[in-house]
Amino acid sequence: MKPTLKPRKTPTQTRSRDMVEIILETTARILAKRGYAGTNTNLIAKTAGVSVGSIYQYFPNKDSLIAALHRQHAMKMREMMISVLSGSRKSTLRQAMEALVGALLDAHSVESQLHKVLELEFPLYLKKGDSSSDEDIAGCIREILEGHRSEITQPDLDLAAHVVLLMVRSFVHHAVLELAPRFRRSEIEKAISQAVLGYLTLAAAKSDLSAG
Repeated sequence: MKPTLKPRKTPTQTRSRDMVEIILETTARILAKRGYAGTNTNLIAKTAGVSVGSIYQYFPNKDSLIAALHRQHAMKMREMMISVLSGSRKSTLRQAMEALVGALLDAHSVESQLHKVLELEFPLYLKKGDSSSDEDIAGCIREILEGHRSEITQPDLDLAAHVVLLMVRSFVHHAVLELAPRFRRSEIEKAISQAVLGYLTLAAAKSDLSAG
């Protein structure tokens, strides 16, 4: 039976919101240092300087607390991606994709150890994505692609926007988890950007190759 992942309640007063934020920040530090298995509510409470009862007032168990942290992490990624994409609407297609890849690499590198725990150690049901957030991000990508329609050979821009989102997110996750110690940041960023651009202009690239 899966544990409850939803919080018991949402803090409404400034004092309670500050306490919950401290609890989440403490959870993030402990997760990054000790991993999922080494994290528990007693340790979180002791490190945060609060009672275990204070944690249970808002979170029924460890998994609901970590799920809240995962949602917070995902929201930060969403806000960052939308901000970068909004600022890239007047750029070239290549610059827009490079900006997106670079920003995601920056964001994931800041909390790389926490990100590894979030991606590798959590049970799968803790990592269900927010489809509305993905739709917002894909919508921003779709606007950029529309502005460069003449360069893009993919016929369906709605599908292409979602594929670009999946590609960039998957490549960046793998780069942070596996490739970072082995390759330079600039090489990783260039490779991911080229892969995305290659997908967007795939038909043209094949035509050029055949003609040559």
